[in-house]
Amino acid sequence: MNSTVTSDTLARQACVRHRALFLHPLVEEDQPALPPAQQRVKAALTAKACALCDRCPIRQQCLYDAVIRYNVSGVVAGTTPAVRNGIRRRLGWRVEPDNFDALLGITNGQHVNHDDVIRARHTNPQESLQQLADRLGCSLSTVKRHLRQEREASPSRPQLHVLPPALEQVEQALLDVTTRSISSGLSQAA
Repeated sequence: MNSTVTSDTLARQACVRHRALFLHPLVEEDQPALPPAQQRVKAALTAKACALCDRCPIRQQCLYDAVIRYNVSGVVAGTTPAVRNGIRRRLGWRVEPDNFDALLGITNGQHVNHDDVIRARHTNPQESLQQLADRLGCSLSTVKRHLRQEREASPSRPQLHVLPPALEQVEQALLDVTTRSISSGLSQAA
């Protein structure tokens, strides 16, 4: 975050004022197999969060940080993780997920096997990520990290930048990704 951000600016941020919305499990967690009713609720909550982000005084900085610096979950700067991943692919940029457990010195005395996390997610798609973490005896961030690694695993990765892209490049990639997804949605509807 920019060091010139004042406490007044922070207080006006939608994600601060509407924490319950931005931290709602349907917005925060990636849940691939939801019943139709929950999918509609998730879509409505995500749209509301995105609309609130559009009016945020530091939206551009949040977008840049969420695309270039941190691999976060949930809605950030009016984007979803899928959109941010599309921007990164377009820019040839990769963000290594933070190992929050290691940063905090948490080991729980055991190592969680990556395949166990993936298997548990596929076997129990209706469970929240916190429930999976409890089941596996690890932290929520550990489950998120393993799922993120699985999503990002790809046999052929594009050439990655050495220097981070500029904010303008991130904004253009966002426009390209969202325009392309709108266009493909319209062509599928026709």
